[in-house]
Amino acid sequence: MLKILKYSFYDLMRSRWSYVYFLFYLALGFVLLFLNNDLSKAVITLMNVIIVLVPLIGTIFGVMYFYNSKEFTELLLAQPLRRSTIFLGQYFGVAGSLTLSLFLGLGVPFILYGLFRSDAIFNFTLLLVTGAFLTFIFTALAFNIALSNENRIKGFGYAVLLWLFLAVIYDGLFLLSLIVFEEYPLDTFSLAATMFNPIDLSRTLILLKLDISALLGYTGAVFKKFFGTDFGLLVSLVVLLFWTILPIWRLAIKSKRKDF
Repeated sequence: MLKILKYSFYDLMRSRWSYVYFLFYLALGFVLLFLNNDLSKAVITLMNVIIVLVPLIGTIFGVMYFYNSKEFTELLLAQPLRRSTIFLGQYFGVAGSLTLSLFLGLGVPFILYGLFRSDAIFNFTLLLVTGAFLTFIFTALAFNIALSNENRIKGFGYAVLLWLFLAVIYDGLFLLSLIVFEEYPLDTFSLAATMFNPIDLSRTLILLKLDISALLGYTGAVFKKFFGTDFGLLVSLVVLLFWTILPIWRLAIKSKRKDF
């Protein structure tokens, strides 16, 4: 699997889109820090970008790579290799290259602006960790969708629809349910609904660690009580890890059962 991972990693790193992805975050980091030397405020602005953009890029890159390397994958399937080894190697290569571009693109400008001498280092690290989780999660979801759909148009459509649902529609339904059932105790429901969406969970976790929980509305106190503690941080990271492992496990199972 390591050889396939290396090939996928270097193949994607040679792609111009990887450099575009890296240069975008590099430019974004320098521009934000040039306009505002306060690293904490820059982290808040980056959160709004990363929470939406990272899942979208992971989804699109995952689907694109799967379909574009289909012929090469069929060649590998003819070799005495385990199917799960092939697809997991490709997946980790794609997710790893995207994560590296994210880390380098944002890390370089913040380090040059004195990140290690700032109190914002923990918040920035948490931002990168959640960005890495979202990359691995949505790349795995994209691979699952592409593996389940031979038609490229359907695969792209389902992948974009999944991102749109989790990034936009889910929040609308969540807020609507809070308004409709505002007369009932919704503490447990709010926590559970947040954990069922990795984007919402990441956003809530970062907002609370930045100590701006007032932006969460009247449910902010509930989130602060749970997610604002060390135990809440640990549970959140475990849930994000579960969100990562589950689609990877399904990818391995699906690849073994699929008739190529």
